[in-house]
Amino acid sequence: MHVNGTVLTRACVAATVAAVLVLAAGCGKKDKMAPAGGEPDKFLFERGTDSLNRHRWIKAREYFRQLVDNYPQSVYRPDAKLGLGDTYLGEGTTESLILSANEFREFLTYFPTHRRADYAQYKLACAHYEQMLAPLRDQTQTRDAIKEFETFVERYPTSKLLPDGQKKLRECKDRLSNADYQVGYFYYRSRWYPGAISRLRAVLKNDPGYTNRDAVYYYLAECYMKVQLQAEALPMLDQLTKEFPKSEYLERAKKLMAEIQATAADPRTPKKDVKAKK
Repeated sequence: MHVNGTVLTRACVAATVAAVLVLAAGCGKKDKMAPAGGEPDKFLFERGTDSLNRHRWIKAREYFRQLVDNYPQSVYRPDAKLGLGDTYLGEGTTESLILSANEFREFLTYFPTHRRADYAQYKLACAHYEQMLAPLRDQTQTRDAIKEFETFVERYPTSKLLPDGQKKLRECKDRLSNADYQVGYFYYRSRWYPGAISRLRAVLKNDPGYTNRDAVYYYLAECYMKVQLQAEALPMLDQLTKEFPKSEYLERAKKLMAEIQATAADPRTPKKDVKAKK
């Protein structure tokens, strides 16, 4: 019995030692991952930021998520929330872009007066911007991007991101206007001039700053000519020559203007009163 008791005691001691070693190994691993200064939130934020800069989206997301979920009072929490949005935005898939927009929208809800609120608003708009489709496809995301960029420009006029925001806003509006322009041009090529006039006029009315409006001016003037509305064609051509001195349509516009003026000067030219459908 004494021998068996000794063996049993030694077995218990060995098991205890083994357990202590396993626990020590685990603690040693945790200590290795933890910051030396005892600031786990700072440690998580720095690791997340480093991973984000290296485009390691999933790894960065893990660090930021731990910080956001476990340290509600941390001074790094708002920036970590933005970091989460950036990881989804950087990933760039349809699903991740939706999640990115949610993160930035939540940031603006929780931290509306934060020093980086302009960044969140800009990135929210970018999340929709990255989802825009070709002009003749569904433009829901384009409209959402325009809405968010307009909010950004209005609320943060002193932001360092303002030039980029204004540039992207113009791109979004151009994308939306291109849809009407392309339909109008199609009608022009199909010789359905009333339909073309309606679409092209809509572009100028809804988006006076449309980047390619020189093309709109020219084809609108052409359509007016086709339906014998020379008087309405001239202002379009005049705008083209004034606003776009280097336009690819400039020479054709000047030729068309000369033709209209020559026709108006010749009293023998028959004039028809054919009005375009509005």
